[in-house]
Amino acid sequence: MIETSALTKRFGPGVLAVDRLDLRVERGQVYGFLGPNGAGKTTTLRMLVGLIRPTAGSATVAGHAPGAPEGLAQIGSMVDETAFYPYLSGRDNLQVIAGYCRLDASTVETALSWVGLQPAGKYKFKTYSTGMKQRLGLAAALIKDPKLLILDEPSNGLDPEGMVWLRQLLRGFADKGGTALVSSHLLGEIEQICDRVAIVQGGHMLREGPVAGLRAGAQLEVVAAPLDTAARLVEGLLGVGTVTVRDGRLIVGSGTERAAEINRALVGAGIEVSELHRREASLEESFLRLTAEESKPG
Repeated sequence: MIETSALTKRFGPGVLAVDRLDLRVERGQVYGFLGPNGAGKTTTLRMLVGLIRPTAGSATVAGHAPGAPEGLAQIGSMVDETAFYPYLSGRDNLQVIAGYCRLDASTVETALSWVGLQPAGKYKFKTYSTGMKQRLGLAAALIKDPKLLILDEPSNGLDPEGMVWLRQLLRGFADKGGTALVSSHLLGEIEQICDRVAIVQGGHMLREGPVAGLRAGAQLEVVAAPLDTAARLVEGLLGVGTVTVRDGRLIVGSGTERAAEINRALVGAGIEVSELHRREASLEESFLRLTAEESKPG
């Protein structure tokens, strides 16, 4: 549904926002697009929906060039902040959009029901909370019953219940054959809903693949006292990888096959070990590790 080749965007002579990005999103996927602020995520999404033109490279979206009417007819998008008429109701705002898209009026009520805003549809947009504004933006993206959703930070302003609802909405959309490209900074949510993930920084791709494959792998978690002494001892062992202290425990980056050896070394040094177990690293930990490595001076 989405394919880019060496997609590049420069703003003036000094700002390279997107750097030769190769991206492929297959039909039926929920695809996560991750990166720190300024990584080029929103610029990429704006190019994909035809809001801005690339400096170089190419893209195909829903079988057409970005911004082509035939492609836009299949796409629902929410890029940047949602923009609606403040003195119109949520329902009237959607009716304006339905008119532009030459849709039947019944699509407005369907879209409101999808996002749980039917009771609030009569109220003016300016009275909406941040979460309600976000839901109305999603309703506008869904109103055409699209085949492809392109969403920039769709969970902004949603409460925990709203994030669970969004997760179910996107998974249900994909289960019915739809495709979603989702930019987000909430890595825990991305980890739960996405099939594949791309991590970008400085406008270029750091890593891409299935969520499980992008996790940092198995780690060893140790609760011991005194903690500082335990950290120094484990750091001195060969082949155990990085050792960090987090939330009152040691996270050993590798060497899980040497758990028994690490335990013996700690106990032999008079350190009290109350917990020692294997854990799988999260997507967030992998993301932080990758972006930190990329940020190190060459």
